[in-house]
Amino acid sequence: MWVLLLGSFFTRGSYFMVWPFLAVILYEKFALTATQVGLVLSNAAIIAVFTSFIGSSLSDHFGRRRLMYFTGVLYVISFSLLAQVNSVSGYVVVMTLCAIATSLWRPLTAATIGDIIAEPQTRELAMQSLYFMVNAGCAVGPMAGVWMGLTGKQSSFYITAVAFALLILMLHWGFKRQQQRPIVQLDNAQPTAKYGMGMTLKVLLADRLLQCLILANILCMFIYAQTDSSLVQYLTRAEAPGLLSLISSIIFTNACVIISSQFLLLKLLASYPLTRRIQIGLLLLLVSQLWLALNPIELFWGWIGAIVVLSLGETILFPTMNVHIDRLAPDHLRGAYFGAASAYDFGFALAPLGGGIILDHWGGPALFVTAASLTVLVIYLYRILDRLPRPDFTSLSKPQSDSPRVD
Repeated sequence: MWVLLLGSFFTRGSYFMVWPFLAVILYEKFALTATQVGLVLSNAAIIAVFTSFIGSSLSDHFGRRRLMYFTGVLYVISFSLLAQVNSVSGYVVVMTLCAIATSLWRPLTAATIGDIIAEPQTRELAMQSLYFMVNAGCAVGPMAGVWMGLTGKQSSFYITAVAFALLILMLHWGFKRQQQRPIVQLDNAQPTAKYGMGMTLKVLLADRLLQCLILANILCMFIYAQTDSSLVQYLTRAEAPGLLSLISSIIFTNACVIISSQFLLLKLLASYPLTRRIQIGLLLLLVSQLWLALNPIELFWGWIGAIVVLSLGETILFPTMNVHIDRLAPDHLRGAYFGAASAYDFGFALAPLGGGIILDHWGGPALFVTAASLTVLVIYLYRILDRLPRPDFTSLSKPQSDSPRVD
């Protein structure tokens, strides 16, 4: 667990030292429009979503360890190549590899936590801690990049490649010493119920609550990702004063708010049901989108204020989403459920393209008004979530030929 926590801190720090500035690099180097930049980013992310589901489901059968090693090596290769490419087509290919690695890593890490920690409350704390360390890295990375003069430089991607190479070594050391108790998935033993890919899909398709949850969170990620991708494009094209400093400050503020408020908010909201916590986070997300729509382009502290509100909503939403999936998933299908939850990434995948199209045709304020409207829809989906049916996992765990049909 400590390897996962420390590894997340260093790899995310190096990742966010350079990745958020990729849209700036593409714009300045190739003079791409907002729609074209969005298409490049979305293409990579959409491919990665399908890869994530397949890889996470296979981890239930073949073990997390092998796939985590594979993903780490893929990170090293893709970020090393990203530091060298000089064409749009090269960026498309290499960014796809990066996106695949990222979409595999997140559900594998979350599922591994479920494997090594049995007690639900401790597991929730572990997932909150992982999210905390990721954001601590996000806070340090961009500001360290500015301080070292690396921000926005293509060669900086080598730093991320080295960080992931070190994480592979740390994982090898950690897995060898994980001997406190038998761990089914990590040790590649057979699960209690053998599920083929077809049976796994049958279970997921029968879980109406999971499907509604995925739709709601796809929309939620689409909204949130506008700050991650389209806001940068909007500020770049509107020639906001002190652009690189503003982008770095936005990322730094986002991470610092999460770091300083995460466990306080966790304690304050501990007595609330998970869905109620998420609804509170969505209300904060709604306020932030309206603020971004109304903020004048030259008002530096206005942008920072909107990000503070957005970050408070994110602090509640994102770790709670992982805990929600962990509680919904049967033990023998944890990898499949986290893999299915990676469909959330469709929101991230479509956000750059959708945001780019709106930016090119209607401008930044219209983009964030649209995002606010979608937030209202997500709030409604969460209100009806608990009324939806779920499959009978007891009957589904029987051999496939004896299993009754699930409507």
